[in-house]
Amino acid sequence: MAKLESSFKNMVLSLTLVTLFAAAALGGMYMLTKEPIEQAKQQKQTAAIAKVLPPYQTLSEPVTTEQMVIYTAFDAQGEKVGAAVQTEENGFGGKFKIMVGFDAQGRIYGYEVLEQQETPGLGTHMVEWFKTDKNDQSIIGKQPAQANLTVKKDGGEVDAITAATISSRAFLLAVGKAYAAFEQNTQASPTDAASGATALCADSANVTADIAAEVAEVVTDTINSKVE
Repeated sequence: MAKLESSFKNMVLSLTLVTLFAAAALGGMYMLTKEPIEQAKQQKQTAAIAKVLPPYQTLSEPVTTEQMVIYTAFDAQGEKVGAAVQTEENGFGGKFKIMVGFDAQGRIYGYEVLEQQETPGLGTHMVEWFKTDKNDQSIIGKQPAQANLTVKKDGGEVDAITAATISSRAFLLAVGKAYAAFEQNTQASPTDAASGATALCADSANVTADIAAEVAEVVTDTINSKVE
C-alpha cells in the first residue's frame, strides 16, 4: 500500500480528528462525573446544615437571595431554633463558600467551609481558625449585632489568620452578610419562609480592593512568620 503523501491538508485532517476525539472523550467523562459530583456537593451541603445548627426537627424551603441561600430550622412544636445561611465571598485565592449557622437569638452556632481556593498553609486555615477557642480567634457564640466581628488590624475583636489578613477579612465579611440575611428572614415559618433577605453589610468591593493594596503586606507577613 502506498504511503499517504505528507501534506498540509493531511496534517489539518489528522489534527481535526484528534481534536474531535478528545472533545468527545472529555464530553463523555463530564457526563459520567457530573451527577456524582453534584450529589457529593449536595451531601456536603446537607451535612454542613446539620453541623452548624442547633438540634432541629424541620427545615423551611430554602430562600435564595443576593447569592445566599437561607434554611430556617424549627423544633417539633414549630418554634424557630435558628437558621443556616450559605454565602460566598472573594478571598485572596478566589471565591469561597461557607455555611453559617445561627441560633434563634442570632448567635453564631457554627460554620462550615464548603468550597475554598485559599493559599495552602495560610488562608486555608479558615476551615478551623474561627471556631478554635484560642485567644480571640473563635466567633462561635458571638452575636454579630453586638460584637465587632472584624480583624483587630481594622479595630475589631477577632484575631486574623496568621499571614492571611485578606482571607480573614473576606471570611468575616461573609459572616456579616450571612447574619444580615438571617435578620431579614426572622419571620419565616416551616411552610412559608419569608423572602426578600438582603445583605446589609459593608460592600464586598472593599475586600477586592484590599487584595491589590495588601499583596506586599501578605508577602512580608509570610516571610516573617516563616510560612511557605
